[in-house]
Amino acid sequence: MKKTYIYNLLMAAMILFGASSCKKALEISPVDTIDQSKALLTSKDVEVALVGTYSALGSRNLYGGRPFLMADFLANTDAINWFGTYEELTQTINKSILKTNTFVNNVWADGYTAINDANNVIAAIDKVDAAKKNRIEGEAKFIRGAVYFDLVRLFGKAYNDGSPTTNLGVPLVLTPTTAVTEGSYVSRATVAAVYTQAIADLTEAESKLPATNGFFATKSAAAGMLARIYLQMGNYAAAGAAANRVITLGNYTLTPTFIGAFPVMGSAVGSNTTEDVFSIQVRTLTGFNGYNEFYGSSTYGGRGDAVISQSWIDKTYSAADDRINAFYDDGDMFTSKFANQYGNVSIIRLAEMYLIRAECNARLTPAAPIGGQTALQDLAVVRSRAGLTTTTATLADILTERKLELAFEGFALHDAKRTQTNIGSIPWNANNLVFPIPQIEIDANKNIAQNPGY
Repeated sequence: MKKTYIYNLLMAAMILFGASSCKKALEISPVDTIDQSKALLTSKDVEVALVGTYSALGSRNLYGGRPFLMADFLANTDAINWFGTYEELTQTINKSILKTNTFVNNVWADGYTAINDANNVIAAIDKVDAAKKNRIEGEAKFIRGAVYFDLVRLFGKAYNDGSPTTNLGVPLVLTPTTAVTEGSYVSRATVAAVYTQAIADLTEAESKLPATNGFFATKSAAAGMLARIYLQMGNYAAAGAAANRVITLGNYTLTPTFIGAFPVMGSAVGSNTTEDVFSIQVRTLTGFNGYNEFYGSSTYGGRGDAVISQSWIDKTYSAADDRINAFYDDGDMFTSKFANQYGNVSIIRLAEMYLIRAECNARLTPAAPIGGQTALQDLAVVRSRAGLTTTTATLADILTERKLELAFEGFALHDAKRTQTNIGSIPWNANNLVFPIPQIEIDANKNIAQNPGY
């Protein structure tokens, strides 16, 4: 009997649940798997499993960076010149992704691996010591909620494209996958249902996580992801409030210089900066910076395949904007943001929170601004670091600032969709700006429907 692609990969990834089907003469206890009844029996077991969940989250095909780079490629018109040989990325930058694209397949598979790992931790939460229980559950739900959000906005229509209550998102699997039967094949939940689940997970995570937690998920990491989700939905009051919670907690500050917000070029190891609300940790022996892989020149550990257009730099940044200096010439132009092979992958930066709060105040024009700071004040915080003065804070000003501040960090596609901005001549809600459901999953699971256009 065929098994679905989701479940095949989940089972391969989870060494915790190996099942022997040998005959009696061959019934030898496996050394590389643990029977389900013997797994996650103690608090320590669950804590170790949580570390494994973070490892899955940091896959190059997930929060290691590749999905964000692929979103940049789909949004690209004239900023990125692609010279790579990976056909899968050539398809992406040409907006002609095939349903057999292995990069897309890997995003799907690794996303569900991380979700299943989180589900295992959540299912065993009663085994955790009382003093650690809230934190561990909060971290697992942060991971699950964040991954569901990123999967649904890549593999489903935008929240504002038609009806999210009928448009198909991705399958919702909320319990550990330990066996696959014909009756366990899952269908795609609606976009609205996936957003609802992501919000529920992240809201609970925020309530249970501590304010500080080393480089693991914190209360602010959950609030920051909620701010991003609500902004994508157009729920500006909730988005502004969530961003405000991150800012006012006071645990993060903007770095003195813009480029200081990113790992130092060429250094052996890159640590978190003062404005990293959440980052994926990369070391010389563990982790992977998927941004550096393609955006970094060969001198700095990358392939040098994604070159930044000098003409785009010149027309986008003014000479007075310090961010124009965040590019380097290594035969071609590259972004300095990812010129460190072992630099941590920044997922949520404080600067984004200021821009979200500013945008929400600009859109809502409340009698009392969210956080007690006007859109102009928040915009000025971000622009002053770049050496710029600020006199107006229209919605157009703020959206432009997002492009300047967050360039090549995976925001362009999703911002275009939520603001209904066409990408060149391609409509913002075109079918080819949505990832296809992997064909291998369609072939294996009769309950999975393909996206329009594929």
